[in-house]
Amino acid sequence: MTGTPSTTPSTMGRPRDSSRDVAILQATLALLTEVGYEQLSMEAVAGRSGTAKTTVYRRYRDKAALVAAAVDHRAPSTPPEPASEDLRENLLALVGWLADQIAEKEIGLLGAVFAGMRSDPRLAQEMRRILNRDGAAMTERPLRVAAERGEPLVPDAAELFVEVASAVILRRVVVANEPCDQSFIEHVVDDVLLPVLRSTKGTPA
Repeated sequence: MTGTPSTTPSTMGRPRDSSRDVAILQATLALLTEVGYEQLSMEAVAGRSGTAKTTVYRRYRDKAALVAAAVDHRAPSTPPEPASEDLRENLLALVGWLADQIAEKEIGLLGAVFAGMRSDPRLAQEMRRILNRDGAAMTERPLRVAAERGEPLVPDAAELFVEVASAVILRRVVVANEPCDQSFIEHVVDDVLLPVLRSTKGTPA
């Protein structure tokens, strides 16, 4: 049957060109890192991606929606699966992976996004949704394995891991300008995360 409307409302009756979607999102990520959120414009994204401005606006209602979609689209790197039943070993692997993500791949992007979140409440709302989702996915397996083994964890262990580990790594990379080497990763796990994540309830004084 010809003339059947697309199931995607934003295509306005035309089949969506997925290659344009990818080009727009990749251009957004590149420009976001190069010029920052404040200087990023829908028009610049259209020019970089080789698409018409109307094509960009038809897909995304504003800059916040475009940037959130681009960040969500970025090539994902899968957190390591728990390699053992030992919480420390699994945390070492996870912190090492997170440090690599922040230090080597996403620090410029994160800086631009965080700056934009401070000035644009809509971007902040969208990014918190994405970051909370990614944080939950990152911690779910290793903490569940630990809990199933009877490891005494605080109730908000997942949230604490994301908050503390990310902050310590960001400080190391941005403020101290030091590498996230193995000794640093072990320090984060042994001296910071394990004491924070393990519950002391019921432990004899």
